[in-house]
Order: sequence, then C-alpha cells, then structure tokens
Amino acid sequence: MTDPNKLALPLAVGGVALRNRVFLAPMSGITDEPFRKRAYAHGAGLVVSEMVASGELARGREGFDLRIRHSGLPVHMVQLAGREATHMAEAARIAAGEGADIIDINMGCPAKKVTGGYAGSALMRDLDHALTLIEAVIGAVKVPVTVKMRLGWDEDALNAPMLARRAEQAGVSMVTVHGRTRCQFYQGKADWRAIARVKEAVSIPVVANGDVATPTDAIAILEQSGADAVMVGRVHYGAPWAAGAIATFAAGIEAAGVPKDTAELADYVVAHYEDMLAHYGVESGLRQARKHLGWYLDRYAAATSRDLRKDVLTSFEPGRVTALLREALLHGSDAEDIRSAA
Repeated sequence: MTDPNKLALPLAVGGVALRNRVFLAPMSGITDEPFRKRAYAHGAGLVVSEMVASGELARGREGFDLRIRHSGLPVHMVQLAGREATHMAEAARIAAGEGADIIDINMGCPAKKVTGGYAGSALMRDLDHALTLIEAVIGAVKVPVTVKMRLGWDEDALNAPMLARRAEQAGVSMVTVHGRTRCQFYQGKADWRAIARVKEAVSIPVVANGDVATPTDAIAILEQSGADAVMVGRVHYGAPWAAGAIATFAAGIEAAGVPKDTAELADYVVAHYEDMLAHYGVESGLRQARKHLGWYLDRYAAATSRDLRKDVLTSFEPGRVTALLREALLHGSDAEDIRSAA
C-alpha cells in the first residue's frame, strides 16, 4: 500500500530540488505566470509553463517572451513543443537564458492543431525523429531536460515504455505519462496501471498524469502506476489551489491561501483578474481572463443569471467586470462549494 506521505516528500530532478511530488500540469492558455504563482503559493511542488511553440519563440514572435519569462519562483520550468530540431534547440537556449531551471519537451498534446504539424503526441509515431528533438535540446542547454508523453498514439502503438527508455539513454532526467493514448484525447478513464510499464522501463523519476482530482486519486495513481510523483491538470479550472490542496493534505496541513468564504472568494477572483490585466495589458488581459472567470462562475456561482454571466464575460470595462464578479460570487456561492473544491 502506497504511503500517502510520499506525496509530501521532496524529489530531485537532475539535481533540481522540488518541495513535494504533486505538480501543476502545463496547460496551453492556462498556466501563465499569474496562474503558476497562485498554484505554487497554495503548495504545488512544481509548476510548469504553458506549452510554448519552439518555432515561434525561435523566430521572436511578439508575446512569446511572456510565456518563458522567469516568474521569480524557486524553480522555473518551461515546456517546449515543436518538430524541428534546430528550432527546439534555439528555443531551449532562449528559455535557459531567461532562467529556466528545467526544460520539458511536449510529446503528449493531442490537439489537432499541434499533431497536425507533427508535434505533440504525433511524435510518438516516429520515435527516431522524437529522439532527434530530445538530443537537440539536451545538447543545447545545461539544465535538466524532461519529456511529457502519452501511452502512445493509439491502442495498437502503446510505445511509451520504449520512448521513455530511449529518452533516458539520451540523458532525459524525468518523464511524465498521461494514461491515455492520443486517439482517446480526454475521453474515458485514464489507465493508471499502464503507466507502470513505463516505470518498469526506466530508472529516472516517472510522473503519473490523468484524472487526478483528489488526494484519494493521487494515492491511487501512485499505487497503481508505481510512479514517483503525480501531475494534476484540468481540475485546476476555477481552482488554482488543486495541486497544493492535494500536497498539503498529504502533509497533514491546510493549503495556504485558499478562500474560506464567499467574501474571500470574491477578493481572490478579482485579484486573479487584476493580475492578468497587469501581466498581459488590459486589452489582451480582458480576453485571456474570460475563460478563468467562466470557470469560477461555473464552480461557485452556477445559478448566476444568463444576463449577468454574459455581462461579466463580455464587458470591456475592468471596473464593471470586477463589480459584476463580486455581485455574482457574493450572492451565488457558499462556503461549502469552496471547501469541496479545496
């Protein structure tokens, strides 16, 4: 039986010390700097940037510097995606130059716009090419390099153990495995036991990912996979404290900074909104923040009227948005809803 305290123990990745074994997953358009800072403050052991397209970064496309900018946290981890070795190497050098302590290579994203460009989980269809990207990144930087993957492209090609083994031989310091194939996208239930085959294939740390939402899930995925750590993703929608709550539960303490009542929740959401406006600038921040505001409303104020919700998510006046948010959250949520999410 897996000791739940294992989640609270530190872990070293290529010499980089992590404070616990519950990680925030990289999520495109979500795990930006304001979100990562919140997740880490709540107790997550590691937070990862949203996926960064290596070609766009290497070519200096405007706005991509924000995705790799050092957030001031103790460990800065940047995830890169791409299919060209030269772009991956250059992007890795840029990220390391901005202070990245760990660079992760995305070989797990199932999105068609990513796999259509032969990146993300499409790389699992050509392990030889995948290895050229790994070798290019490792050769370009001195910081630890990790890889995030799925079980395989489909049920007929469950080659994650082989990719992990070859990645370790190339010098990768850790692998993360989502317990689904690419063709499953996010349907069905993640196969936690299948991750065990990857753990058996390598000696480096293995992180298990997929459908982890509670401390019970985290303990179960470690038990079934034999993994060294867990990575938590979509349950963070509207709850930046999710990974931290799991980690601190394992340590027998409460997650720091989680709102305890509706007034604190309203303050928290407004502060998150204002941080995004400061990070992106008002024009872009208004657009970037809307999905987060929608998730907060879905979780804690589901009974909000359609008109009020529409006003929150479409207004171009930040002051009006914050006033409407407070109205919705103060009258549409209760403390039990907040506690259940933590």
